[in-house]
Amino acid sequence: MQPEGYPIPAAAARTEIWARNSRFIGSANYTPTVEAAKAFLAEVRAVYPTATHHAFAYLVGYGNSSIAGLSDAGEPPGTAGRPMLAVVQGSGLGDITVVGTRYFGGTLLGTGGLVRAYSAATKAVLELLPRAVKVAQTTILISLDYNFYAIARQMLLQAGAMIMEEDFTTEIQLLVKLPAPRLEDCKAKLAEMTGGKVEVVEV
Repeated sequence: MQPEGYPIPAAAARTEIWARNSRFIGSANYTPTVEAAKAFLAEVRAVYPTATHHAFAYLVGYGNSSIAGLSDAGEPPGTAGRPMLAVVQGSGLGDITVVGTRYFGGTLLGTGGLVRAYSAATKAVLELLPRAVKVAQTTILISLDYNFYAIARQMLLQAGAMIMEEDFTTEIQLLVKLPAPRLEDCKAKLAEMTGGKVEVVEV
């Protein structure tokens, strides 16, 4: 069964940690597209223009269908973006970008120290991040006889649908938005309650 939705950032968050005189700032935000992820990275760079590095990791979408991106931003390969992405993937969130901004404090941390610091900054900002649930929506046009209007309307509302338009002509047409995971169940119920005398078209 397809999940009803998935957790996403409800708002932006930012925090910082220190590791051997280097300042690491974790910034996170909701980014439903790759373009939004790039825009958030540009926004963080503008806030901290003198920082030494702006590593990042993002997930657009959720689970197996997500698009992932990362960058070490000049740090040794595998010490920033990849550990950040591992933390993000482990968080269960989707549509999220985390930027790890570093101000070098004069002491080399080594590859292990960098991995720990960028991971810690990512975990710290995710702990502060407010969360919401994103449910994919789909829009359908339903055509049915007047006899079935009341029961069909009641069923749709109980399924969490939003009836956007109603057109009463020779038959009734309903333009409906509903959670995508409930589409097939609603179609089956409409067919059952109307004896198959219903037309459902995704628009």
